[in-house]
Amino acid sequence: MKISVKAEYALQAVFDLATQPAGEPIRIADIAKRQKIPQKFLELILSNLKQGGFVESRRGADGGYMLARPAAQIMVGEVIRHVDGPNDRRLGAAGFEEMWQQVDEAVQATLGSTSFQQLAESWQTKQSQYVANWEI
Repeated sequence: MKISVKAEYALQAVFDLATQPAGEPIRIADIAKRQKIPQKFLELILSNLKQGGFVESRRGADGGYMLARPAAQIMVGEVIRHVDGPNDRRLGAAGFEEMWQQVDEAVQATLGSTSFQQLAESWQTKQSQYVANWEI
C-alpha cells in the first residue's frame, strides 16, 4: 500500500487534534509546529479534511480546527481513502496474486478498525511511562 505525503500529513493533523481537549479549536500554526508540517500545505489538507467531514473550523481570534466527530469514530483507513482515493491493487507476479490480495485485505482491515482515539490513548500511555534519565 502506498500512502502519499499528503495523506501522511492528514493523518498527523487528525492525530494531533485527537490528542487535544475535545471541542477546543486548535490553531493551524500550533498543529504545523507540533507535527512539523509546512503551514501552507496544512491549510490545504485541513480544508480537504473539512470537506470530508473529519474536521470543522471556527473563525475569529479564538478560532482554529477541531474534530468534527469523536476520535473514536474516525478510522485511519477512511482518512487515507478520503485523501488518496481507493488504493490500486498491485499486480503480482504469477503465483503471488492471492498472497498479495491477503496482505492488502489485512492492511485494510487494520486501518479500517483503528481509530484515532486508540492511537491517541496508546501514544499518551507511552508518553506517561517515559522517564528521562539525566545520569551521565
